[in-house]
Amino acid sequence: MDQPSLYDDDIVTWAEQQASTLRELARRPDLSNILDWENVAEEIESVGRSQIQAVESLLAQTLGHLLKRLSAPDTLVVEHWRNEAGTFQIAAPARYERSMRQRLDWDKIWTLAQAQARLGLTTYGDSLLPHLPPRYPLGPDELLVTPFDVDAALRTIAESTILKSASKS
Repeated sequence: MDQPSLYDDDIVTWAEQQASTLRELARRPDLSNILDWENVAEEIESVGRSQIQAVESLLAQTLGHLLKRLSAPDTLVVEHWRNEAGTFQIAAPARYERSMRQRLDWDKIWTLAQAQARLGLTTYGDSLLPHLPPRYPLGPDELLVTPFDVDAALRTIAESTILKSASKS
């Protein structure tokens, strides 16, 4: 039986399969109605959703710190932001599972990262880099790789702002 392996290897897919199986069982008239099948299935599905949200949060924090680094390069904490970006990025692939690839909402992650960066920059009297693209400028593989190239990610984001700025001119 490979279910324990799937649980260990891809908890998102495992949770979806378990919830689906519970819903199928709930339709059987010969089984007891004492168990709240739908809510149990929903709770199991929430395990998978929480894993996706955790990865999205780590990725948003990674990008938010990269954005702060680009937006305020002369701030005293700029190297701290760079290190924090690396730390969050290291944690993201460790929590990432292959079934998440199509489920991650990259534009939501990008928007959240901008909001986090904007909030963090105001503490230092700085503002977010202008002309950021409305859509996430990196590919999933660029942010979920090990080892992560912080400088390459910074360059890609910086270049996307230059392109966006040039297209407005």
